[in-house]
Amino acid sequence: MFIDEARIFVKAGDGGDGCNSLYRDRVNRFGTPDGGPGGNGGSIIFEADCNVHTLLDFQYRQHFKADPGSHGSSNHKKGLWGKDLHIKVPVGTIIRDAENGLLMRDLACAGDSVVIAKGGQGGRGNSRGREALKGARGEEKTVTLELKLIADVGIIGYPNSGKSTLISKISSARPKIASYPFTTKEPVLGMVRIHDDFSVLVADIPGLIEGAHEGRGLGHKFLRHVERTKVLLHLIDIAATDCRDPYKDYTTLNRELTKYSKELAKKPQIVVLNKIDCPQSEENLKAFRKKMKAKKFLKISALTGEGLKELVRAIGKKVK
Repeated sequence: MFIDEARIFVKAGDGGDGCNSLYRDRVNRFGTPDGGPGGNGGSIIFEADCNVHTLLDFQYRQHFKADPGSHGSSNHKKGLWGKDLHIKVPVGTIIRDAENGLLMRDLACAGDSVVIAKGGQGGRGNSRGREALKGARGEEKTVTLELKLIADVGIIGYPNSGKSTLISKISSARPKIASYPFTTKEPVLGMVRIHDDFSVLVADIPGLIEGAHEGRGLGHKFLRHVERTKVLLHLIDIAATDCRDPYKDYTTLNRELTKYSKELAKKPQIVVLNKIDCPQSEENLKAFRKKMKAKKFLKISALTGEGLKELVRAIGKKVK
């Protein structure tokens, strides 16, 4: 199961209390202050880990708490510091404050980390003749986690254009494939080998429709996954199996990308016409070529495998 959103509560450890102690012996009847300070509480630290690929774990565990600091003791002994809690999240995770929606950190690279809740400071002891203090409380926050996939290529297109079939043929990914729209409800990743020492990561993005930039058809949920891709592979059903105009699909989807993000619309695209094995594709192809004018496109049949070798080479060239 691919989960790309989560809401969790985190609390850093409280600081340990300072010790209020007096040392007495036969010579020193009134006592000498010797209380040690408390230890600091552990902090909550988020880390981007390339071995984690989904936020599924946060669906079952939504409360995280770091260890508190130990209290100080007599003979000037300091309390132990609480252990920091390191929470591993997928690379590409965005952390926001749940109360106001403000961006706290974007963990875009493997190894990136951020302290989200700082542990409380330990209270001072009375060892220097000062009043002993209690430890400070650790910070606590409710945060939302949003995952934006990081892939080299994002396959976009209208529902039922053949995206799942394509990624299953050019990679080892095995998504659900059926003849009805929105078969794919979550992104699917697949590694495509260009040659022996060069592979690219491809993401099959669920079908986008008109109004996607406004959230229609879960548009916001799907569009954010193509924001970090280097190249967009725009797949078009040239056979018009759902009785749509292929060129209108092309222009409408590009308009949705522009409305959602101008930076996203500027990404390089590989325009690919799928289902050329269907009889009705020939007439649609002529009309599409006239409207596209000088713009380049590739012709494939994801079902039969026609044109896939040329497509893989074009993907490798574009990513490089």
